[in-house]
Amino acid sequence: MQEPVVPKGVAHVAIDTNAEPEPIVFVLLDNLSMLAFTSAIEPLRIANQLTGQLLYRWTTMSEDGENARCSNGIEIGIDRPIGDTPANSRIFVCSGVQPEKSVSTKVSDWIRLQWRLGRTVGSLCTGAYTLAKAGILSGQKFTLHWENIAPFREHFPNLDPVEQLYTIDNRVLTCGGGAAATDLFLRLIYDTHGPVLAQAVLNMCLHTVQRSDTDRQQTSTSASIGVRSDKLVRVLTYFEEHLEDSINLDDVTEELGISRRQIERLFRHHLSTTPKKYLQDLRLQRARILLAETDMPVVEVAVACGYDSSAYFSKRFREAFGMSPHRFSAGRG
Repeated sequence: MQEPVVPKGVAHVAIDTNAEPEPIVFVLLDNLSMLAFTSAIEPLRIANQLTGQLLYRWTTMSEDGENARCSNGIEIGIDRPIGDTPANSRIFVCSGVQPEKSVSTKVSDWIRLQWRLGRTVGSLCTGAYTLAKAGILSGQKFTLHWENIAPFREHFPNLDPVEQLYTIDNRVLTCGGGAAATDLFLRLIYDTHGPVLAQAVLNMCLHTVQRSDTDRQQTSTSASIGVRSDKLVRVLTYFEEHLEDSINLDDVTEELGISRRQIERLFRHHLSTTPKKYLQDLRLQRARILLAETDMPVVEVAVACGYDSSAYFSKRFREAFGMSPHRFSAGRG
């Protein structure tokens, strides 16, 4: 647990409160995202610094009290193993790459207990895997990093995450990780201590704008490819929404009312590729994520990515990534 010393800086925000420090617990799992964790904890530190008061007191925990190793190889010190926490604690599970390997029965059972005791629980990056295993996400609005949404749905087909920066649903707080953790914690500071302090913390973080919980994690298709062709964006969106379906260009022309020749011209002009190649690349990238983040058999991954033949899928995967999907899956651990 942090020492009860408030850091001092030049900037100051006067705040009138006699409240006890709010306890925040971070449960760190191996391979956690360091960016997500620090993006969450720094707004709390800065709020203490700006006000000259101990508004927040945070504790780091792990399953056994051992240090947690981030996905970048850096270890973070742990205050103590999971255990008793103050009744008003907000508890956040921090995870990262290959989250299904970091989920443990002991931690998920403990999270379930905290939830049943009335505490607020949350997750950063892929921590939603632990919340899902704890059985507390049914009927809740929640999110996790966009890269892991498809694998998550394969693991938990009855749960449907949203692709938002963060969510606040009663006693469940989740965010997609990365810089979105700052947005979530700025919102928590705003809700508790008001807009003046929240804006000051935002400025200290050099976070140019307070993003909303409804903002998407990824930029729009048109922004990401740098074009304003409405027809091309419609085709790309259709591709993304039908990766599991065995679609071809004739299906797209019929559904969207855009001629084959026009679609091919748009792809050639704006993306320097063909519709078929673009769709294949999308499918292979999705397949790579599923193979890396789930234990799905190759044949199931092929079907989930719109391939009728696992042999054809394996051939294309090998051409794209220099190894077979079986070898890639076997070597991910």
